[in-house]
Amino acid sequence: MNERTRKLVDCFFAENTGLEPVRDQVLEAAHVLVRRFLEGGTLLVCGNGGSCADSDHIVGELMKGFLLKRPLPPAERELFGSLFGPEGAALADKLQGALPAISLCSQQALVTAVANDGDYGLVFAQQVMGYAGPGDVVLGISTSGNARNVKWALMAAKARGAFSMALTGEGGGALRDAADLWIPVPDGRTFRIQELHGAVYHLLCAFAESEMFPE
Repeated sequence: MNERTRKLVDCFFAENTGLEPVRDQVLEAAHVLVRRFLEGGTLLVCGNGGSCADSDHIVGELMKGFLLKRPLPPAERELFGSLFGPEGAALADKLQGALPAISLCSQQALVTAVANDGDYGLVFAQQVMGYAGPGDVVLGISTSGNARNVKWALMAAKARGAFSMALTGEGGGALRDAADLWIPVPDGRTFRIQELHGAVYHLLCAFAESEMFPE
């Protein structure tokens, strides 16, 4: 962990003392994400309702600059220029580094096809079968911890050799034992769980960005 990341973590838990009970799990999740990104892995995220919105939100923070600018490295900028001339160089100056992430909630045609032809419980697991493999991470978000389609996605992740994480409220429900890593935020009220989930995943995104783009 670099010094900037360490300060970010210390500041986060100083401002979010209610999340101190899950500090170890949150930091483990952050380190797993960084390792998998370094190895070329992809993060797949899923959830229902507000957790679906959170899934899209996470992808938005990872696939472009969040707290940092993330300019392309010089060699990559030079490549754009050599391939496409001045226009390529100008494009490279505007592009940012990305951390590969996919929201399984965003594939509406596929989601509705799977739900219509089979079972809504399959809508995320079917995508995991196509996208995930060893080196990837599947994060399932559920305030109750009992979303069947999220549980099945985590089961599919294990079968595909991907690392599975569950972000839930206290208790964890069915996801507690379905994931390789479980993060239960300490509250049982849906709206409050969602607020705490937002804090947790913003830290995960900021941590990964800080470690993956050190300069």
